[in-house]
Amino acid sequence: APLLAVSEGSGSGLLLAYLGESGSSSHLAAAACISPIFRGRDWFEAGMPWLYEWPLLLHLKRGLSRYAGSLAEVADVARLLGSRSLRELEEALFCLPKSHPTSWETYWERNEPLRDADEVAVPVLCLCGADDPVRGPPTRSLPLELFRSSPYFFLLLTPRGGHCGFPRQGPGRCWAHEAVLEFFMAMAEFLRAEEGRQGLPRPH
Repeated sequence: APLLAVSEGSGSGLLLAYLGESGSSSHLAAAACISPIFRGRDWFEAGMPWLYEWPLLLHLKRGLSRYAGSLAEVADVARLLGSRSLRELEEALFCLPKSHPTSWETYWERNEPLRDADEVAVPVLCLCGADDPVRGPPTRSLPLELFRSSPYFFLLLTPRGGHCGFPRQGPGRCWAHEAVLEFFMAMAEFLRAEEGRQGLPRPH
C-alpha cells in the first residue's frame, strides 16, 4: 500500500527535510504538514510571544531534566536547563555539544527544513492558519514563492485556525485531520489514474 505521512507543528521540519533529502527516492506517496514551521532559524531568532514561549520552554526543560545524568556526558546541562529562550535551549543542545561544537549558522545550513525543497518530488499539503501565534505572521513566515513555483507544494491558508487548532464552529473536533484525509484520497485517485494511463509502478 502507498505510504503517507502527516506531521504537526515543529515536527513538520523533520518531514520537510526528509522529503527534500530523499527527493524522488522518497518512500512516501504524499505528505501533509499541519501548522508547520518553515523557516527554523528565522523562527528561533524572532522568538514567540512570552505567553507561548515560556510554557513550551518549561515543558522542554522538564522533559530534558529527567535525563540530566545521561546528557551530562555530551552537553552542558547547567547551560541547557538555564536557558531563557527556545533559541538558547536549541543552541545549548545542538550547537554546543562537548565533542563537536558548531556555530549557529553552520547548524542551520545543515538543518533548515526547506534547504532541499527544490528536490521534493511528492505532493505535500501545508495547512496553515493566518492567525497562528506560534509560527508568526504569514507575510514573514510562509514561503509563498515556493507554493507558487513548485508543482508539489499545496497551501491551504485559513483566516483562523491558530496553531494546530482549526476548530469547528460549535462543538466537535478540529477539521484539519479531515482535510488531510480528503487530500490523501484525492492524491490516491490521481496516482491510480496515472498508473493506469502510463503503466507506472506504484510508490512503496
